[in-house]
Amino acid sequence: MGFTYRAYLDEEAKRCKIYACSKCNSHLSTFDYLISKDFHGVHGKAYLFENVVNIVVSHESEVREMTTGKHLIRYISCSGCDEELGWKYIKAYERDQKYKEGKFILEKCGLEQIVSVARDRILK
Repeated sequence: MGFTYRAYLDEEAKRCKIYACSKCNSHLSTFDYLISKDFHGVHGKAYLFENVVNIVVSHESEVREMTTGKHLIRYISCSGCDEELGWKYIKAYERDQKYKEGKFILEKCGLEQIVSVARDRILK
């Protein structure tokens, strides 16, 4: 097993909000990639993101029947601590749900919101 490089999102957080793993504080995504907070995961409230870093996507796909229809998903976990975080939508079977394909669900219970301290923002 090799060394895993972690991505840090301070410079990408235009609005200074970074979502991190609540267990190990690995950066996961930013406010700019947040699509919606109106989702539900296995453990409660969940958020839909356009892009997520520092994750491992499972090789196994699973077809899940959800409130919005049938979806093919792969579970995701934190690359820093192996904590289960949510899933990636691989395929949506309903036409009106196709926008989810390639997007990520992060469960709120596994997230910590942190504030970016990028240098250029301190000077303003």
